[in-house]
Amino acid sequence: MFQDVVPPRRRRPKPKSIERSEEPAELPMVVDAPDQVPFKTPEETAAEDVRVTSTATTPDTPQSSKKRFRIWRPHGRKQWIITAVTAAILVVAGGGTAWALTRHTQPAPVAQKPVIKKASPPKPIYSDLSGLPITDPSLNSKPVTAVMIENSTDARPQSGLSQAGIVFEAQAEGGITRFMALYQDTAPDNVGPIRSARPYYIQWALGFDAAYAHVGGSPDALSDIGSWGVQDMNQFYNGNYYHRITTRAAPHNVYTGISTLNQLESSKGYTSTFTGFPRAASQQAISQPTASSIDLAVSSALYNPHYDFDPTTNTYKRSTDGTPDTDANTGQQLAPTVVIAIVVPLSQGALDASGAYYSDYNVIGTGTAYVFQNGGVTVGEWHKASNTDQITFTDNNGTTVPLNRGQTWITAVSAASQVSYKGTAAPSSSTTTH
Repeated sequence: MFQDVVPPRRRRPKPKSIERSEEPAELPMVVDAPDQVPFKTPEETAAEDVRVTSTATTPDTPQSSKKRFRIWRPHGRKQWIITAVTAAILVVAGGGTAWALTRHTQPAPVAQKPVIKKASPPKPIYSDLSGLPITDPSLNSKPVTAVMIENSTDARPQSGLSQAGIVFEAQAEGGITRFMALYQDTAPDNVGPIRSARPYYIQWALGFDAAYAHVGGSPDALSDIGSWGVQDMNQFYNGNYYHRITTRAAPHNVYTGISTLNQLESSKGYTSTFTGFPRAASQQAISQPTASSIDLAVSSALYNPHYDFDPTTNTYKRSTDGTPDTDANTGQQLAPTVVIAIVVPLSQGALDASGAYYSDYNVIGTGTAYVFQNGGVTVGEWHKASNTDQITFTDNNGTTVPLNRGQTWITAVSAASQVSYKGTAAPSSSTTTH
């Protein structure tokens, strides 16, 4: 019958060599058992992860083939964890590398110099009385102290006149002149000799709301002190605040100190509210002074003051009867910054105890004024409307004359003819009556 015929074994053809540029040929999958995972070569695994279809052709490939790409995604929880950890490590490593690369390339910060703002200079404070700079603003809150100072030949040289802010000068009786010195921002310990009161001095003092220091007074003056409400410091009733020196005979030996009078003022509650003189913004001596020599014929040669202008200090050096007027406290010649002559009507008042007539000036109203400063002169008018109004000075156009800062010396004369001056570029005198 038929014999079993065994077909000859077919040999597998040897696989062709695969060029690196081509995808390897797929191999048949042999499944030995249904639950076994098919065997895959590394090339097949890589081919499944990323399938590439290449459009390039080679001389051996007549037709182009397509290569497809597929993004790999992790499968399973373990691959996800490994992927996340790997990504984190790469991020940290990349950031560190970037920092290491850039830390040396970035310029080092430049140290900024601190900005120092220059403090504005403190605004200067000036004395309401003298106009001079002061360091303690409370000085302007002190009461103004007016002191009657004698000018007889037995009283010279006086003490404390150089430190007064303002000095008024006029006849007292018998042609003898007397001073009223005003203090606020200065306080000399020795002031005098102190003498009696007169009505016109009181009226000038009231313009500064000053406390008034004196030793007695004329009958009219003592009456006026009560009726005018003067802040009185009569030595007759306040002897503990005055003293007598032994180097001079009475009545030329009564003295006090401004600090001592300030204590008396404080005990009485005295204060001062007043308007100071308007002050010049700048003060400079003129190159050719028109009033370098001034003479005021107040009374007689023993009492007529003379001034010589000093351009170096921009002051007027004072002398009387050919002798420099000095301050006994310092030995220095008196040298006010501003000299003013005011023409004031003068009449004789009542007789004093010695038989001499008291002088009587009418200081309320207006009159001619000569304002000497900076080596020049401004001719104008003085004004005082009432006892408590301040005396003021204007030029001939009615404009207020600002005064230089420093001591102002105001002298009352009875006629314009009693004022004369000369300079390097002006006629020798001025006797014009206004």
